[in-house]
Amino acid sequence: ITTHAHADHWQALAAVVEATRARTAAGVHDAEDDHEHDDFDSFVLALPDVDDPAAFACRVATVAAAHDVLRMKGFMAVPGRARRLVVQGVGDRVDHYFDRDWRDGETRASRLVVIGRAGFDRAAIAAALGGSEA
Repeated sequence: ITTHAHADHWQALAAVVEATRARTAAGVHDAEDDHEHDDFDSFVLALPDVDDPAAFACRVATVAAAHDVLRMKGFMAVPGRARRLVVQGVGDRVDHYFDRDWRDGETRASRLVVIGRAGFDRAAIAAALGGSEA
């Protein structure tokens, strides 16, 4: 993972790493002093398994538009599928696809990182997506 010196990215880095288990060497020291993104906030949602990927992607898009969410990304567990469902959204544009099999010993858990403007309504977003803050 890289943060390419965006404070909103390195501030969300711990949440992204926790949700995706990705390795990173990036962090707060990547940020430039004059590159301001202090108006952003992020959190991780723990979600139930996703039975209908297309319907879930539509719901993510609807929630993003209703709550002015800037970015959502994560992996979802889908019953009966060996592969992880990747969900990525920028604003209300959401993409979803299966990438790789869940690895032995890897917890099949649905997690979604949500990034938006500081002060956005975490509880309303969590409720609308049927999850809870991880």
